[in-house]
Amino acid sequence: MTITTSEDRVPRGDVVAPFNFYEPPSDGSIPFNNIDPAPGVPERNFSYQTLPITIHDIRGLESSFTLDNDAFQILQGLPPSAEEDPAKNGSNFTSDASISLLYYPEVTRLLLDTIPGSNKVIIFDHTIRRTSPSAPRGPVQRVHIDQTAFSAAQRVRRHASSPEEAERLLQGRYRIVNVWRPLNKGPVESFPLAFASSQTVNDKDIVPIEHRYKDGYTGQTAGVLHDEGQKWYFLSGMTGDERILLECFDSWAGKEGLEEGKKVKGGRVPHTAFKDPRQRADAEGRESIEVRALVFGP
Repeated sequence: MTITTSEDRVPRGDVVAPFNFYEPPSDGSIPFNNIDPAPGVPERNFSYQTLPITIHDIRGLESSFTLDNDAFQILQGLPPSAEEDPAKNGSNFTSDASISLLYYPEVTRLLLDTIPGSNKVIIFDHTIRRTSPSAPRGPVQRVHIDQTAFSAAQRVRRHASSPEEAERLLQGRYRIVNVWRPLNKGPVESFPLAFASSQTVNDKDIVPIEHRYKDGYTGQTAGVLHDEGQKWYFLSGMTGDERILLECFDSWAGKEGLEEGKKVKGGRVPHTAFKDPRQRADAEGRESIEVRALVFGP
């Protein structure tokens, strides 16, 4: 009898897979996304171009990438969250209130300990994704960036304690960082997350998209046009003690006068879930949480 282990089920190594890149509206209008649109309201007014992309597996090379150089960073060996511990009244990531109470402080501490010079963190939301068809949110198989310069400043003004604090914070360095982790009990078998090094992505290929919420708030995300120079990566078989920091915006990106070693190369990371062609038909569906935070300093 053949015994299949969890490691046997995990696709490893570089791979070519289809990615969906932004394609602008045919009528030249401003692109938009409607979040949870009412019946009859279009979800978006633009389309996607599907292209085969080579994705490099960085398992074993995790420490080679940093937020300042690539706008992503891998963290490993983290302890279990209190949110996973029934003895601490954790909900195992099923209750938004419990996640806010138990997991948010852990994320705040992680960011302050990991990002040099950071001195303030404001977490403003999170999203749980599950592959199940009944799940409210599934893995997003579209290349995108979660925020733009406009929406990052808008977030600071929205979530700071006062207009005066917001303007003060906007004078210093501010970033939006997503903390992404899988929730599966074993290594991720399906729909891993891919991310492009920000220093390989041109500004001309990043297109602001209006992100319209039902409560009337309109932010911005960004679509990404394909370019042959983009370098794409993923971390095979991610486990619950690992995190990906995804930097959506850094106000120091492109800033003049920074000494060598402090320069930010891009400061925004395109990313997408993808279906690995080696994925088993009975692969466990990917489950994950991403927590979005404003990070200030130095």
